[in-house]
Amino acid sequence: MDEITIATTIAVAIIFVLMALGTPVFAALGLAGVTGIVIIEDFGFVLNRLKTFAYSQSASYLLTVIPLFILMGAFAHHAGIGRRLFDVARKWVGHLPGGLAMSSVLTCAGFAATSGSSVATAATVGSVAIPEMHKAGYDPRLSTGAVAAGGVLGVLIPPSVLLIFYAALTEVSAGKMLMAGIVPGVLSTLIFMIGIWFISTHIQSQTTSVPERWSVRLLSLFDAWQVMLLFVFVLGGIYLGFVTPTEAGAIGAFVAFLMLLLSKEARPELKSRLKESFRSSITTTVMILMTMVGAGIFSYFLSLAQIPQSIAQFVSQVDVPPLFIIFLLLLIYFPLGMFLDAFSMLVITLPIMYPTVVSLGFDPIWFGILCVKMCEIGLITPPVGLNVYVIAGIDRKTPLEKIFSGAWWFVGMEVVTTALLFFFPVIVTWLPDTMVK
Repeated sequence: MDEITIATTIAVAIIFVLMALGTPVFAALGLAGVTGIVIIEDFGFVLNRLKTFAYSQSASYLLTVIPLFILMGAFAHHAGIGRRLFDVARKWVGHLPGGLAMSSVLTCAGFAATSGSSVATAATVGSVAIPEMHKAGYDPRLSTGAVAAGGVLGVLIPPSVLLIFYAALTEVSAGKMLMAGIVPGVLSTLIFMIGIWFISTHIQSQTTSVPERWSVRLLSLFDAWQVMLLFVFVLGGIYLGFVTPTEAGAIGAFVAFLMLLLSKEARPELKSRLKESFRSSITTTVMILMTMVGAGIFSYFLSLAQIPQSIAQFVSQVDVPPLFIIFLLLLIYFPLGMFLDAFSMLVITLPIMYPTVVSLGFDPIWFGILCVKMCEIGLITPPVGLNVYVIAGIDRKTPLEKIFSGAWWFVGMEVVTTALLFFFPVIVTWLPDTMVK
């Protein structure tokens, strides 16, 4: 067994052992990478490289968009946008079978356009929608599963922090990655709603109500003006080429800040809401950047050992259809999603997968959206489905196993959506290709 094989085996084993012991992902990746580099080179080499490593990994202009998008979502949440969106969605689809669950998904999609976090989306909408569905007599599996699954739209519909994270790791266009998430996000929302209708009419009987008049529905759209305004400022500016993603994030955060200051609902607790917005944004940003530093050390070890290059070369010579190789790569995310968060999955897999995808001639933007879709599935599958645990914290009356049971319906819907994106890449690539250069 040669030195490279020994180093790789030990490094991978260290990751699994440390994570099983509850070590933070960034620390497990960093320690595994350092160990591997020491085996290949020596300890002095590692110390020399690590002197400026954290700075070089995080001192990127593009990465400044991450705290800005997170802060924008925090301001929007504390401004009460979630409740107003739910009221609007309820007037449009609340009369349908499973209408309140559909309203929850629509609200998640709308709030996702102001927030880059799936957890924040699920928490915001869940606190509003789940009590209403309980009052209406909804099966707890459907009510909690719909919000947990709807929350995953926060990592797909821009401004998504995960899409920016993928762009930073792979050095593809951040603007195109954000634009690429819009159509798949809309498609995911529609498939969720169709799935809820099917469940409500064929599996569970849900009561319907009298539909609102069209005049009431149309007037209700004015209550969603804040989301529309943020959408125009942030995504419209990026699409038309007026601003970069970082500039759009700054504008969006400032506009959301003004919305919070002017919100009548937030005014009595304005100081505490501002404090909580800043605190949660700092915490999330530090977590993401530390993950990037740890992943960067491990990725440097992989590059030093020539692992990604060797795998890419091997895969390109295998006598199987290239699309089947992409399918196998995506399949790896299923078991990973049961134990890791979305950011950890990307930082572990992309150093190996991305060179393979490029060598096979596939569009990295398309592959990025597929990766994010697979990460979405991980957010609602046991045992580490973060969104499910968020919903369990909101709805303490529903057992965790019931929430996971309801989420499995939506896992099936996610598979259908991912399959459509897999076989019809134009769904992903069309909008980015029409951007103003």
